[in-house]
Amino acid sequence: MKLTLNINDTPYQVDVEPETPLLWVLRDTIGLTGTKYGCGIAQCGACTVHVDGQATKSCSMIVASAVGTKVTTIEGLSKDRSHPVQRAWIEHTVPQCGYCQSGQIMAAAAFLKSNPQPTEARIDDAMAGNLCRCGTYPQIREAINAAAKLGS
Repeated sequence: MKLTLNINDTPYQVDVEPETPLLWVLRDTIGLTGTKYGCGIAQCGACTVHVDGQATKSCSMIVASAVGTKVTTIEGLSKDRSHPVQRAWIEHTVPQCGYCQSGQIMAAAAFLKSNPQPTEARIDDAMAGNLCRCGTYPQIREAINAAAKLGS
């Protein structure tokens, strides 16, 4: 079945089953591999994208639900890593292995849109659904605070 998606402000027509997880359409059909597969059950956050501005775990969203929405992946957050969260991530050398980082960045960017002056507790609560096996949580918190100051 052909579905039309708005991904990173670009229309894509995909011929997939409507129940296919959005993650697999992004990665395998469209070729946007910045969104990672982690657990497949919406528990780790590696697959986080924005759907109409909200952080959404793409492994548990069927592609039919994305029709008529605006989906933003890590590739669409900025063309040159100039988004305040990306700049702060680089400045604070957050990534170690880097696997979870696109999901972490997308979750942080969505969070900061509605919480421009977050507290430590709010950051921790907002990011609780994104796991980092390397344990870079202190750097993630620092980078989110720095991004807030940059005006994310």
